[in-house]
Amino acid sequence: MTPDVSVEQPKPRARVRAPELTGDAWWNTGGEPLTLAGLRGKIVLLDFWTSGCVNCLHVLDELRPLEEEFADVLVTVGVHSPKFAHEGGRDSVAAAVARLGVEHPVVSDPDMRLWQEYAVKAWPTLVVVDPEGYVVHVAAGEGHGDALRRVIGDLVALHERNATLRRGPNALDRAPNTGQPNATGQDHTTDQGRPTGRGQASGQDRTAGQPHATGRTARRLDGLWFPSRAVVTAEGRVLVADAANHSIAEFASDAETLLRRFGDGERGAVDGAFDIARFAEPSGLTLLPTHIAEQVGYHLLVADTANHLLRAIDLRTGAVRTVAGTGRQWRDGDDSGAALDVDLTSPWDVRWWDTVGGVVVAMAGNHTLSLFDPVEATVSRFAGTTVEGLRDGAATEAFFAQTSGLAVDGDRLWLVDAETSALRYVERVGDTGDAGATDKTAESGGFVVRTAVGQDLFTFGHRDGAADTALLQHPLGVTVLPDGSIGVADTYNGAVRRFDPSTGVVTTLARDLAEPSGFAVTDAGVLVVESAAHRLSPLDLGGDDEAGGQVVDGAALVVRRPPTVLAPGTVRLSVTFVPPPGDKLDDRYGPSTRLEVSASPPELLVDGGGAGTELDRVVTLSSDVESGVLQVVAQAASCSSDEAVEHPVCRITRQDWGVPVRIESGGAAGLPLVMAGTPAG
Repeated sequence: MTPDVSVEQPKPRARVRAPELTGDAWWNTGGEPLTLAGLRGKIVLLDFWTSGCVNCLHVLDELRPLEEEFADVLVTVGVHSPKFAHEGGRDSVAAAVARLGVEHPVVSDPDMRLWQEYAVKAWPTLVVVDPEGYVVHVAAGEGHGDALRRVIGDLVALHERNATLRRGPNALDRAPNTGQPNATGQDHTTDQGRPTGRGQASGQDRTAGQPHATGRTARRLDGLWFPSRAVVTAEGRVLVADAANHSIAEFASDAETLLRRFGDGERGAVDGAFDIARFAEPSGLTLLPTHIAEQVGYHLLVADTANHLLRAIDLRTGAVRTVAGTGRQWRDGDDSGAALDVDLTSPWDVRWWDTVGGVVVAMAGNHTLSLFDPVEATVSRFAGTTVEGLRDGAATEAFFAQTSGLAVDGDRLWLVDAETSALRYVERVGDTGDAGATDKTAESGGFVVRTAVGQDLFTFGHRDGAADTALLQHPLGVTVLPDGSIGVADTYNGAVRRFDPSTGVVTTLARDLAEPSGFAVTDAGVLVVESAAHRLSPLDLGGDDEAGGQVVDGAALVVRRPPTVLAPGTVRLSVTFVPPPGDKLDDRYGPSTRLEVSASPPELLVDGGGAGTELDRVVTLSSDVESGVLQVVAQAASCSSDEAVEHPVCRITRQDWGVPVRIESGGAAGLPLVMAGTPAG
């Protein structure tokens, strides 16, 4: 049965006045905070995001064409509402704005005030405010670019007819940079009063002696700029994924002398010689075994993250070529097949693993692990379901959450999940007769996923000790240390952590680092990639106790996002989906919508879990569970409503919510979620 969510005859709704913009600090505004009142006559697009969310990064790329197309009528404002404690700091936001090349205005919302006033439930969420200051459209998640184009186009036509649209340069484009703090904090623009571009500094240089870039296309090709990962060749050369320089830097064994750079430093997807090739925010690197490299004709595999590609480099000639991906971001459907025919989504790290005879790919964009076979030139799903979360078990049934780093230790593949602040591993347990194996394990090739450190999507911190109580904060890198223990780049804690698998104890090896994101193990020791300091730093492996390292007993932290208070018993869950203008729900091949509900802990959900076809459902919540997370996955199919079009353009819209809830008597009896559409008045 298709739910009643069509837009052909929408019911009139009360107009919702958009709450005024407030925040801790502004960037890219020429020195002044913005207000909706001051932007009256413009269409305003609010992008609620946080810097560590991969889906938010996808949306930044989706918005750029809209910002260009509607430059004289549209003002995009990024509302940075942090999930993690580290993300709430001004330096962290400034670094993210610089690293990601965000050119539109950004306001910091560290206390989640705007998040609550706009009733946001997910990162990212997009809110369209019309020229009269009313909320007219809300969309959660990514993939809404085409729909937003039509919504904005309709608003332009309507308000031009009504003489309520103000065309022309935006005030912020003309505003001079005063160089003084604005009303709510520091201004982080260039000395020309223009916003900083991709790969440029934003006034918060954390490395002494390194110049502050000010031009829109400035590059730091003589050094590193927000590097991500590093690997070491057999000859001792250090290869670094220089993400914000959109290139791969090759250093001598001293890790300081720059020998060569693969890529010209401009963002793009260009194959060819090393000095003309282009990448887009490359992240992961892995060296192939010699016998494999000889077969395929290249040595280094690169996770070209923002291009959604795997790229290969022949280290002898410097030639760069694409070996996997189409350049389109995976949205839905099959993610296995001939490597150059399969869509990828933000591959974040890559690692050759002898156990599987191929390269494991951390597909951060859809929370899965893929397997790339360089000899057969194929890509296949290895682990994960695309649901974001933390669930162990058979590899194909496991939940991941933005896997960002991989490391191999014999038959065990270690990984870090950034969004659950977790250290996990994959191993093969064999057939169903082995300990820990199940029928599902057999279907997964005997591979299972286990968690060493980490609890859920919303619990993090800096706490050492026993692994079951230890806490991390958004780790991005992992390595096997020389003594066989596991090193973790605990990025948002600014630390390197050590996990000893033999004792199950976590300690801290180093603190006060600038967003460490990876490692390079050399003959001389271990180097840490300090991304926000634009450098590689030696790691002191000396220890203060028998476990190795310091012991930090920090408090557990939770996301600043407040939980939704729900009543025990029956609760109505409703998802709003309105197809874009000119579209209708597509039920030609069955139900057009799908809803799947689960919970963590599972005991929270007494009834109403599982998958169904309606976007409105009654669930029953336990009175014996005080808090937890409701995991809601909604999907809708829509197509052009023009009957004259023989082959209409169709699309799948999908959103995954992890809603933290607290169960209290007197709590709400309903949980409304907006996937796309106009909010109720």
